[in-house]
Amino acid sequence: MAKTPSATHRFRVHPRDGDRSHARVLEESSFEAAAVAYLEEFVSIGAETQEISVVVMDLDDGHEHCFMVDLETGETAPCG
Repeated sequence: MAKTPSATHRFRVHPRDGDRSHARVLEESSFEAAAVAYLEEFVSIGAETQEISVVVMDLDDGHEHCFMVDLETGETAPCG
């Protein structure tokens, strides 16, 4: 049986306005999934706010996206 290619990518995620020492490398299926997974692990970073911005970089091609994530619902939107 042939092995199917992995649907995950390696992403580096860090808070947009914060200390980059909080960055983590995660394997997820999309930029959005990486943003949400990061905040599920590090929600205390933005505990004073309802939303937090994170920068997600694909480690394979260097593309970056910034997302605002609603900490209550997990919904993501591009940074404005």
